Amino acid sequence: MDSTNTSAVSRLKGLDYRVLQQCMHCGLCLPVCPTYNDTKMERNSPRGRISLARAIADGRLDLTPEYAREMYFCLGCLACTSACPAGVNYAEIFEHARAAAEEARLLNSPLRRLIRWFTVKWLFMDLRRLLFVGRLLRFYQAIGLQRLIRGSGVMKLFPKRLQELEAMAPDIPAKFSAQLIAPVTPAQGTRRYRVAMLTGCAQDLIFSEVNRDTVEVLARNGCEVYTPPRQSCCGSLHGHNGEYALAQELARRNIDQFPPDQFDAIISNAGGCGSHLKHYAQLLEHDPKYHDRAHQWDAKLKDVHEWLAFIGLAPIKDLQAPKQKVTYHESCHLCHGQKITAQPRQLLKAIPGLDFVELPESNWCCGSAGIYNITQPEMAGKLLVRKMEHIKATGASVVANGNSGCLLQLVNGAKQTHQPTRVAHPMTLLAEAYRRADKAAGKS
Repeated sequence: MDSTNTSAVSRLKGLDYRVLQQCMHCGLCLPVCPTYNDTKMERNSPRGRISLARAIADGRLDLTPEYAREMYFCLGCLACTSACPAGVNYAEIFEHARAAAEEARLLNSPLRRLIRWFTVKWLFMDLRRLLFVGRLLRFYQAIGLQRLIRGSGVMKLFPKRLQELEAMAPDIPAKFSAQLIAPVTPAQGTRRYRVAMLTGCAQDLIFSEVNRDTVEVLARNGCEVYTPPRQSCCGSLHGHNGEYALAQELARRNIDQFPPDQFDAIISNAGGCGSHLKHYAQLLEHDPKYHDRAHQWDAKLKDVHEWLAFIGLAPIKDLQAPKQKVTYHESCHLCHGQKITAQPRQLLKAIPGLDFVELPESNWCCGSAGIYNITQPEMAGKLLVRKMEHIKATGASVVANGNSGCLLQLVNGAKQTHQPTRVAHPMTLLAEAYRRADKAAGKS
């Protein structure tokens, strides 16, 4: 084994060995794992992947490209953690395993290095760059060039995968979060809490109006909301894709920008981001400067559904609310990573006129899984078809979801299957309900 591989293996050996040892091989994770469900291959299961990682840590197996591909075939949906009776910390194993694969350069190629440098190491390390690219895409869409290219059929001349990626391109809003949200939004009525609002990266780029709606709902519920215009990525993209040091750097940036002792809560409205954000203490465990503040940060970090359910939602008084049937698809990292399942349903059921219907397999991954739908399109596509069939079966006109990646995946799924289903964040549905109630009461 060369020195690079030896260094990479040390990352797995550096784990508390009890984490690797904890798996009892009982198999209760198998029925809930989407990849195992599809292939029925042990290696494609959480149990199989843990066995591989342990064998490498023990020196019984070498790090190989095949091992790296297996770890990237995993969705990282964490459904296994909800099913595991032993409480195995699969998320920690998963992140360290991918980091080991990257340190050993097992999947190295010039094109892959270029893509990772441009996206993970450059674009998402400074969100001004990301929003600049977003503005270019917005201009491309606004002048009608995208519509012209799609209508001309010229995309058929390009490779199939490029056609698929172009079709997935999101609609970029006219304004980003900093243009929609003041740095400080006062509480409506008596101020009960002072909170910070994290606007995210993909959330800001694609769903800035969800951020605006979230701030509005928080303000209506007695929160003064601090939302600085220049923020950083949470680091989940980096942590989940083997760039551990960059994830740590972003964690430090966020703690510096949002000192946890200055807020009653630090709010995330994206399930995937929130799950990562709640583990800064683990990420910075060996950093003496940030160790204590990271623990404070974890205690203050709240998903917006969790926070509103905790402080109590201000009643929405609208006796003439339109009837709408709504179902709810759970973000994997909100339900499995953060164990938040009841609160979003509680908030949705508080909306007048809403007929809530449960979604079959509501906590089964939709295939988004960060950038999984880009890197593993075949498996992601199967999961999306399965999800859209369940949504259609509910007869709901709206599907609610609390994570930006899932929202985009479901929007694309509705387009692909020609379903008229609206996809919306629960905060948007709440904000709309409050506005309708104001209008019904004659308020401006």
